[in-house]
Amino acid sequence: MTEQHRTERPPTRMRRRVLGGVGMAAIAVLALSGCTTWFASGGSGSGAASGSGQSTGAPAGTSTPTGENVAADLKPFYDQTLAWTDCDNGFECTTAVVPLDWSAPTGDTITLALIKQPAKSGTRQGTLFVNPGGPGVSALDFVKDSVDFAVDPSVQQQYDIVGFDPRGVGASSAVTCVTSAQMDAYLYDIIPGKRGSAEWLTAANASAKAFGDGCKSGTGALLGTIDTESTVRDLDALRASVGDTGLNYLGYSYGTFIGGEYATLFPDKVRRMTIDGVVDPTSTGFASSIGQAKGFEGALKAYLTDCLQGSGCPFSGSVDNATMQVQTLLNAVDTTPITASDGRKLGSASLLTAIFYPLYTQSSWPYLSQMIAQVKQGNAELAFQLADAYNGRNADGSYQNNQTEAFTAINCLDYPAVTDAATIAQQNAELIAAAPTFGPWWTYGDIGCANWPVPATRTPAPVSDTGAPTILVVGTTDDPATPYEDAVAVSKQLTGSQLITYVGEGHTAYGTSSCVHSLVDEYFLTGDAPSSDPRCTR
Repeated sequence: MTEQHRTERPPTRMRRRVLGGVGMAAIAVLALSGCTTWFASGGSGSGAASGSGQSTGAPAGTSTPTGENVAADLKPFYDQTLAWTDCDNGFECTTAVVPLDWSAPTGDTITLALIKQPAKSGTRQGTLFVNPGGPGVSALDFVKDSVDFAVDPSVQQQYDIVGFDPRGVGASSAVTCVTSAQMDAYLYDIIPGKRGSAEWLTAANASAKAFGDGCKSGTGALLGTIDTESTVRDLDALRASVGDTGLNYLGYSYGTFIGGEYATLFPDKVRRMTIDGVVDPTSTGFASSIGQAKGFEGALKAYLTDCLQGSGCPFSGSVDNATMQVQTLLNAVDTTPITASDGRKLGSASLLTAIFYPLYTQSSWPYLSQMIAQVKQGNAELAFQLADAYNGRNADGSYQNNQTEAFTAINCLDYPAVTDAATIAQQNAELIAAAPTFGPWWTYGDIGCANWPVPATRTPAPVSDTGAPTILVVGTTDDPATPYEDAVAVSKQLTGSQLITYVGEGHTAYGTSSCVHSLVDEYFLTGDAPSSDPRCTR
């Protein structure tokens, strides 16, 4: 599918996990002249999905808040009337105000940016909030650029489709950290020394600290309040402000984390909810890392099995031999980096990003083969195009959004970092044993959060849905970014939910499996959920 855990970023420098999201998995077009990522399963956009997302100023109506009973100091946020304005191609845009800190609602405030495609028929059921994952991916852009991929046209007939950028992200009050040149250095520079050596650790810690300090300086107090629980409280205020007494929600990847936490905090406000590509909230940062390392290792082996059976495969021998060739190539570019035409040097970190990106979806495997073949010939151009597409880097060196900053900032609040040297050594050994190909580059994943300037605010804990109607929990058996086991675990935590399994490859299933797609659409349209797991195979 697309962007979504687009909920993790490559762990190759100092990040705990790889970026996950529905947008990551939907690579429909990866042209050799430059990688283009669409949030759609085919074609160049999707109907009304193109547009600037910027208001033209023309009024487009106002919301009627629910007027529900909340504490007096919360009423300004729950009772606010949203003034929508036209922002091209049938979309409407607005901003909402929420507290900087929900525990001190009379203090400073921040703004959230929203986009809406109004329901297309007269049988409107309400608002369907959509989140593509990340953390750090813009839901506003997701809806604007690919509404037909995000939500089936039949569902669009009966629901206003709304995406809002969570706090810290995109067009909302956002995390700001470094210049584009500094971001290049953070993402692409090769850290000196052998991974894990004193030289490497010193340089890695210094890079992480400089990045974190830049975020604190550029963002201020907001940096400590962009945790997932605060975003969930924002979502509930938005639900009331658009006039819905119950929440309709479709969350992908990290968006499933938001959905599960919402069901825990506001179970009586859930109307219909589907979460696809599920993050287990009981997982520690390390548990998430090892699950993803194993997931991408499995995706690599599935790709190699397919590749070796065809023509033009850049690998040879058995699958086990081919995985060793991948390890050899990663080590080789660290020893002798490949210089691209723009002067950047391709090391293992950037090469891993270029490998992970097409592993999100089986349809993108041919681009992985082509990239590997070029790298073996000493050509880094396609590798950097893939890494740049993943990182949201434009050809001129600027960045499309703040997804890297927001990803790190949100994760560092949601997942406490491990700093004990003995524990880190044990975790490193477990990672390498669990994923021999990628595990060695997944080690020391807590360096970024260990150097973060604000402390974590969350402890891993299960979600619940006491009093909520049936929630659909969708998992893909060979999802590299959000392991299927997470979906099974969350379906058990949400005791009234229904698990829907897609037996297949790729990150998330709604945009891949016709079986899952039809079941989810039926659920949103009628409220009917399957009585047992259908174990979709198509």
